Amino acid sequence: MKATAIIFARGGSKGLPGKNIRALGGKPLIAWSIEHALAVKRIERIIVSTDSEEIAAVARHHGADVPFIRPAELAADNSPEWQAWRHALNYLLDTDGTLPEVMISVPTTAPLRLPLDIENCLDEYEKGDADIIVTVTEAHRNPYFNMVKVNHDGTVGLVLPPEASIIRRQDAPVVYDMTTVAYVARPEFVMSRNSIFEGRVRNVYIPVDRSLDIDTPLDFRIAECLIGSR
Repeated sequence: MKATAIIFARGGSKGLPGKNIRALGGKPLIAWSIEHALAVKRIERIIVSTDSEEIAAVARHHGADVPFIRPAELAADNSPEWQAWRHALNYLLDTDGTLPEVMISVPTTAPLRLPLDIENCLDEYEKGDADIIVTVTEAHRNPYFNMVKVNHDGTVGLVLPPEASIIRRQDAPVVYDMTTVAYVARPEFVMSRNSIFEGRVRNVYIPVDRSLDIDTPLDFRIAECLIGSR
């Protein structure tokens, strides 16, 4: 199976300005995703989709292809990334005359992943019967036990009240956090649907120590500590 990896890296992050090219462990954050994709033999092409010429230059320097600049309207704070996925696939369809056999999104925000994690996602996809593969890890909270919502009267209740009383977290139904380690998708599914859970979804488990999703300055500091300890 030949796969195309696409790294989506917009330039306007507000939670952590300049996130995608901020130095982490001696290299720009985006370089980690590029290097992880380069290490997977089933990936034949690595494309970066960005609205930033600065990010584009850094991505090219580290071995990725940046054949287009993403339109600004697909890189705003409220722009669904799914539309950026579709834009990149439309570009490939227009230029190559066909969609790739499989698309892999390799987010910049998960630099602690290993190439093995991407390989495992491809293995799961190759089993068939899935439109998209997502990655998951242990949930930090459980909506049946210790995740709450504020009711209209100001009281607090569980997000998902269980049918019977649960006094230990271990007795609650098992739930997982989705991670941003990787997504492996059938391109035709992305082109014809509007979100992940409109299709048949399967998952690959990622250990907590490789599943950090960098979104804030605190996340970045944690990543620095973990990468330093490696």
